Amino acid sequence: MLRRCISAEWMKLHHSHIWIILMILPILSVLIGSANFYMNQGVLTKEWYSLWSQVGLFYGEFFFPILIAICCAYMWRLEHHNKNWNMIMTAPVSTTSIFLSKLIVVGVLMIFVQIFFFILYFLGAKLVGITSELPGELLGWLLRGCISALTISALQLTLSMRIRSFAAPIGIGLCAVFIGLGMYVIHLGLFFPHSLLTTGMGVLSQTSLSPGEDLLFIIINLLYLIIISAGAIRRMGKSDVVA
Repeated sequence: MLRRCISAEWMKLHHSHIWIILMILPILSVLIGSANFYMNQGVLTKEWYSLWSQVGLFYGEFFFPILIAICCAYMWRLEHHNKNWNMIMTAPVSTTSIFLSKLIVVGVLMIFVQIFFFILYFLGAKLVGITSELPGELLGWLLRGCISALTISALQLTLSMRIRSFAAPIGIGLCAVFIGLGMYVIHLGLFFPHSLLTTGMGVLSQTSLSPGEDLLFIIINLLYLIIISAGAIRRMGKSDVVA
């Protein structure tokens, strides 16, 4: 049943324009960050790390969370039109399969975005003249970015499920970005979904996480993911749908 739901979600995305957004925002992040790095090489002297600090600031702190919010809102767009909620909730499909299929598809899309971003980051580095080896922390930044992106996806899917407006959950997601930034500044970056992304991807500090911090990072993301997803699935099963 879950496999069929996932196939249905992919079919809905096949002819959509979401792919354009998935590509444009990472491109903008790397273009802006690389240009800023190129014009300030006298100050930004740590090559790959300095470039990551520039592209990561735009991508990991702003564009990536907004991209997640847009994708999640789009995943519920069809359900919120033409009373499709009534059809879905009366179909022989469990609420668990409905929610998890959307979460899995968004997760796969975010992995694609991360890979695409890495390619752009690498090409941007070569264009600005960086010739040294890639930083050893890069893989960890990208993987932790995928993990925290899944947590944020669960949160944004829940918001988009309950709010019929396409723009409102995205606006809430943008507000959460600034809350996450504040949590990071006061050294509580491991305790809020959006600040987990900032911490995990080394957006503002390119230092590596210790093994203990890595374990805590994974545990907290897993807890958020389970709690948010379970709450959303339960809400779908217990609440009346406003179509």
